Amino acid sequence: MAISQDKGITVPADILRRLVTDTFVAAGCSAEEAGGVGDYLTKSNLSGHESHGVLRVPRYLHWLREGKIARDQTITIVTDNDVLAVVDGNFGFGQTVGPQAVRLGMEKAAKNGLALIGLRNSGHLGRIGDWAEMAAAEGLISLHFVNTSGLGLLVAPFGGAERRMSTNPVCIGIPDPTGEPLVLDFATSIVAEGKVLNALGGGKPLPDGALIDGDGTLSTDPVLIYGVSDSSQPLDVRTGTGAIRAMGEHKGSGLSFMCEILAGALTGSGCSKPGVDKLANGMLSIYVAPTFLNTADGFAAELRDYVAFFRSARPAEEGGEVLCPGDMEQRNRAQRLAEGVPLPSSTWQSLLDAAEEAGMPASEIETARRAAKAG
Repeated sequence: MAISQDKGITVPADILRRLVTDTFVAAGCSAEEAGGVGDYLTKSNLSGHESHGVLRVPRYLHWLREGKIARDQTITIVTDNDVLAVVDGNFGFGQTVGPQAVRLGMEKAAKNGLALIGLRNSGHLGRIGDWAEMAAAEGLISLHFVNTSGLGLLVAPFGGAERRMSTNPVCIGIPDPTGEPLVLDFATSIVAEGKVLNALGGGKPLPDGALIDGDGTLSTDPVLIYGVSDSSQPLDVRTGTGAIRAMGEHKGSGLSFMCEILAGALTGSGCSKPGVDKLANGMLSIYVAPTFLNTADGFAAELRDYVAFFRSARPAEEGGEVLCPGDMEQRNRAQRLAEGVPLPSSTWQSLLDAAEEAGMPASEIETARRAAKAG
């Protein structure tokens, strides 16, 4: 089945952020938590990562109503020493408990040069690049391995046609004292689940062969994941008959496998498994203070020289360029802050419907509606 793209609409970033924030306030979250959710989801769209952006709002609210995610949580320390901690997110919003876990790692690394933090039982953590950028802003290198137990069972291993893994992001952030941080952030599946959801709603189509049906047939049809063709319907990934494929054949599949062990088994959050109806993200994070390994000036100089050397490679195509990790996100932010955030019409309507269902005043919803421009 082909999913057609609509022309969509464009929404000013501040309007979008306010709509999402006010929706979660109306749903009973504190102003601080709602602001965090609104900011991080909007920032994901600004960065060009629609899969982890505002399209998640209806699903978050659904989980909140069903008691599968908890408001205004504080991480619980499970075990702790100078350089290591395991913390429990208590199924709080990832945009709330994620920063708490990151700050703990940053404090330990700043004092001791190195830290390892295992976060278990977090709600959906969103775009993992946010946490790498947070650490880089304080001059810290960070590495993050993430998995999703329960509802995250979505990805077929190399050579398989059934779901055995989650989309399992890997993220590495490097601070650059002279400019924006270098952030590598990707799912170990060909596409993140949110990109499948975006395609189902009329957004960017999936790349060829991104999905696989139970009989081994390759596909781009999002219905294989959700079992329905209408993104406005209640969605349950467990009803689909197909799976997302791992990136990079056996290499991506192997990396995803290791994410399950590091982020799921080692943190105590749990690996992907069937029969669980509550999403939990696990994240194993490592933080490094470069000054403990090298002088700040030495690291910065070597980084600057290598970035310049890397970028100097002759483009493979005429008019092309060599990009470093994080370049596209920075460009997208600059453009979308100036021009607005593009959204599929179905995603925008789902946000307005969610705001109304949460109990936002009709006048505020109408203000947001009028601010959107047709594509």
